[in-house]
Amino acid sequence: MTATLNPPKKPTSAFWKRFKKSTPGKIGSVIVLFWIILALLAPVLKPYDPTVDRNFRDRQEPPSFSALWNSELKADLTDENGKVNYFKHIFGTDNLGRDVAVRVLHGSNLSLQIGFAATLVALLIGSFLGVISGYFGKGTDQVIGWFTDVMLAFPSILLAIAVAAIRPPNISPVAATYMTMIAVSVAQIPIYVRLARSVVISLKEREFIQAANALGAHNRQIIFKHVIPNSLTPLIVQGSLSIATATLEAAALGFLGLGVTPPYPEWGTMIADSRDFYVDAPWTMIFPGLAILTWVLGFNLLGDGLRDVLDPRSSH
Repeated sequence: MTATLNPPKKPTSAFWKRFKKSTPGKIGSVIVLFWIILALLAPVLKPYDPTVDRNFRDRQEPPSFSALWNSELKADLTDENGKVNYFKHIFGTDNLGRDVAVRVLHGSNLSLQIGFAATLVALLIGSFLGVISGYFGKGTDQVIGWFTDVMLAFPSILLAIAVAAIRPPNISPVAATYMTMIAVSVAQIPIYVRLARSVVISLKEREFIQAANALGAHNRQIIFKHVIPNSLTPLIVQGSLSIATATLEAAALGFLGLGVTPPYPEWGTMIADSRDFYVDAPWTMIFPGLAILTWVLGFNLLGDGLRDVLDPRSSH
């Protein structure tokens, strides 16, 4: 009787098998995928010009679905054939007559760009500095560690505010968007420096790194072929969590008037513009706030799921 050996599982199949067991990961991936699809299809589904698409006759109109119990609104939404358009402004309109649902939809595109761009920049710069600091140590580690400690002495949102406040007063909306990305990424860099440094310090004591050194491998080869590939797991998990943090910080900057400037439909800016109308038109704040809530929740759950799958110390 001959024994049969099962072929080893591919890393991707093993990953998906473990990911399917993570309830937070599955819920988070559905939420994130939903918002990503909306963000990518927003220009196609609802072409939008924030400087033109407004109707003052429909300003502060309640959500159209409220016509189910609002007879006055139902009369306004009834056409010549007697049909009621319950989807005309499903999230209502703001003080300028702009459709809140359309602005929330296009705000997801902007949040997607800011979240991913800021996180990618912070991950690349912070991880590079952390790898250099942890691998070479001594003076290099002291200098990078000193700058990192100074940046970590401030809460990330205060650091982002300090960077964003440098911008000139009459900045264009496009420049303000890029400045928001820079401010958020700068605030996130120290996290990746500390994380990459701690991972590299532990890797330096592993046998395969010591063997590469004994065989005369150059530091550049060791870093790019051995150190960085084996440091990706915690950085990927942190990156998924940082996208949520970056979006939240960008919304906070927009709310304070230091982020994306009008007329761009950024969620934090939309909430800030609605502060004077929250009594008469609370929907102008509720729906952008719910968008931020679900976006951040989705990436946090996805990050928890990835940590459960990619962390070899977790039990499954």
